[in-house]
Formats: sequence, C-alpha cells, structure tokens
Amino acid sequence: MDGRIADIRRAMEDYFGADGKRIGHALRVTGFADEILRSEPGDRELVLATALLHDIGIREAERKYGSSAGDLQEREGPPVARKILEGLGYGEPFVQEVCSIIASHHSPGEVDSDNFRAIWDADWLVNLADEVDCSDRERLPALIGKIFMTATGEALARKIYLAP
Repeated sequence: MDGRIADIRRAMEDYFGADGKRIGHALRVTGFADEILRSEPGDRELVLATALLHDIGIREAERKYGSSAGDLQEREGPPVARKILEGLGYGEPFVQEVCSIIASHHSPGEVDSDNFRAIWDADWLVNLADEVDCSDRERLPALIGKIFMTATGEALARKIYLAP
C-alpha cells in the first residue's frame, strides 16, 4: 500500500485495536476493491480509503445501541471516518465522498458512482457466504447476478462461490 493508504490502514488498525475480526474484514474488502479497480473505473485512493474505513462505525453502533446493524454502521461511521481522514490531512471533497459512501454502504441506490459500486462489490465478495445460502447451486448464479454491480465483482463472485 502506498504511503497515504498505509496511514489510513494504521489508523483503522489503531482504532479497532485487538479486534482482529474487524481488521481482517476491512483488509479483505480492501484487497477485493483493489482487484476490482484493475478492471473497473474508480478513484483508487478514495476506494481503498473507503474500503479500509467502511465498517468503522461498528464500535460506536455497538457502544450506543448494542447492535452492529448496517443502518447503525451507516449512521455512526461517517463521523469516525471524517476524524481519521481530516487528522491525516485529507481535504473536504475527498472526506465528503468517503463519508457519503460509508453512510450508504448497506443501502444501494443512495449513492450512484463507480467508487460506490467498487466498495459494494468488494464488501459482498467477503460477506456473501454469511448473507446467502451458497449451497443452493441452482439459485446462487441468479443471486450473484442481482447483487453485484460491476462485471469484475460478478466474475470474482462466480469464481469464488461457483467454481467446482
């Protein structure tokens, strides 16, 4: 990871502390986002920053509400992400777009951008097995076709979840 993204990664890791599950999830989503961007349009620095921080609101959601529900993550994540990014010297347009995607990363249709689509697909590549019955081999191809927003994300999902 380049310097500025490495700084965001360190800040995310510091924020989550010993929570290896949350750190690991963010790093897996970031890896898939980077892979998606090899074939799809998007602002690499912005997408990777968002991937690293997309679930940053979980801790506050759990502290305030005793839940990690997606809508609570969307509500609590942007202020935490904003503090991290502003502390690292990022300007308002960048911070605003990252926060906008975080505030909608469980709500397709609220943000319509290449950057959002890369995050959406990267997160689903990690979460699909937890959210969908992947053993239903007849239904899974159609679900993948409906869920994924980029051709690359869909192709990766088919490779990961439908390969023999």
